[in-house]
Amino acid sequence: MTAAPSSVPAVAGGAPKPAHKPARGPWLKIVAMRLGLLVLFLGLWQVASLGAPAFVLPGPARVWEAWSALVASPGFWRDLGLTFQRVLAGFALATVVGVAFGLLLGASETLGRFFEPLLTVINTVSSSIWAIFALIWFGLSDWTTIFVVFMTAMPLILTTVWQGSKTVNADYVELARAFRMSRAQILAKIYLPTILPLFFASARLAFGFGARVSLVAETLGASSGVGYRLRQAADLVQTDQVFAWTLTLVALMLALEFLVLKPLETRLFRWKKRAEID
Repeated sequence: MTAAPSSVPAVAGGAPKPAHKPARGPWLKIVAMRLGLLVLFLGLWQVASLGAPAFVLPGPARVWEAWSALVASPGFWRDLGLTFQRVLAGFALATVVGVAFGLLLGASETLGRFFEPLLTVINTVSSSIWAIFALIWFGLSDWTTIFVVFMTAMPLILTTVWQGSKTVNADYVELARAFRMSRAQILAKIYLPTILPLFFASARLAFGFGARVSLVAETLGASSGVGYRLRQAADLVQTDQVFAWTLTLVALMLALEFLVLKPLETRLFRWKKRAEID
């Protein structure tokens, strides 16, 4: 009599190995290490500030006082909201255009080869140059910042979607056509699951780049927003306010990353199995 096959795969040593190992996350250790790094950073900052004038390198306590005064001022949340509105508008426009043209170039090899040099040119031009063009074309308006964010984020999203569409398994597409699936169904069932992880990674990078270049655009061509306030504080040699605005943006981007984007990525791609090396 033959033995029934086991549902658990065997390893070379003969001992059965579970098909799925539960993930282990040493969260307390990671949190403790991050807190230790923060304390070390603040300590080094405090020590360095003792040997420098306050207008060159203010200490943590002075920056905290400046930040508290900024938060209490009526224009703080207005400027912060305007900056994020401009970043979100430019990023949303870049997402729509980048995904649409990325899929179009991925679906046509001829179009991809034709537009590839143009993408190289766009990626070569720096955000500062786009900011100068935007200032000439749009003047002191919201569209200056929106345009710079768009021209920074769109090529990254477009290129990622375009290259991601090339990784779609051609056999799956042929099988879908054999089953007479429509083009919309092929995009939703085959292309989307393949491209979405790549798109999400590029979108996170594009949003971060857009947030940074928005400050350059607001510094050159805006009369409100965080970039404008940074330039104003620098002109008045209010270094503590420069630090306060900078740390505010850093804290907001960290909160967005770990409270919104990370959980969203985990939820969207929980079906993906991570490879682990024992």
